[in-house]
Amino acid sequence: MQIFSISDLHLDVNNKKPMDIFGPVWHEYLDKIEKDWQEKVSDEDVVILAGDYSWAMKLDEVVPDFEFIKNLKGHKIIIRGNHDYWWSSLSKVRTLLPEKTYALQNDAIKLGEYIFCGNRGWLIPEGKLDTEENQKIYAREVIRAELSLKSAKKLQTNDEKIIFITHYPPFNNKIEPSEYTRLLEEYGVDSVIFGHLHGYVNPKMLYNEINGVKYYLTSCDAVKNRLVEIK
Repeated sequence: MQIFSISDLHLDVNNKKPMDIFGPVWHEYLDKIEKDWQEKVSDEDVVILAGDYSWAMKLDEVVPDFEFIKNLKGHKIIIRGNHDYWWSSLSKVRTLLPEKTYALQNDAIKLGEYIFCGNRGWLIPEGKLDTEENQKIYAREVIRAELSLKSAKKLQTNDEKIIFITHYPPFNNKIEPSEYTRLLEEYGVDSVIFGHLHGYVNPKMLYNEINGVKYYLTSCDAVKNRLVEIK
């Protein structure tokens, strides 16, 4: 079993919000992702989609967007991003998912020799973001992150590797330690997958290893619309 990831697809099959207005990297980007996906992935592999899956506003509106991954190879794991307004209750989301597609929200799932867990996350409170409201949301997301990590540990029976998925980066632009990174190290996480960032990003964001934890940014425009292999 191999693990891949790509995030921030911002799907809209009805083309109400075309993405190529944001630059040439978005021109026919879904065709490029689909081609790369089908060439790299086998039916036994796992592809992680770390948030901002669809522009849909309501749950029923996202159904056509799920058609994009329905016939693609592998198992798919999704989490909620800041633009996934269609994501209502987790139980309702799971009833709409295609076969071999799993939604995570503050919990965990075991597939083969890997355990996947995670939550949406939030931007690190600092500078203009260091407001009382932002601190409140961030503190809540840290608690939820630990809930998902505890769920992962309960599933860990034979030293399975834990892969943590979050939409927001778990550190600031300077890649400094945070409550998130502290938890990830404490719970022995092997790899962390995140998205959210677009445009130019610090090259160290694309891949970094800190205190034994590997970090991967997989926003589709940042990785040139190619799936990232999680090694």
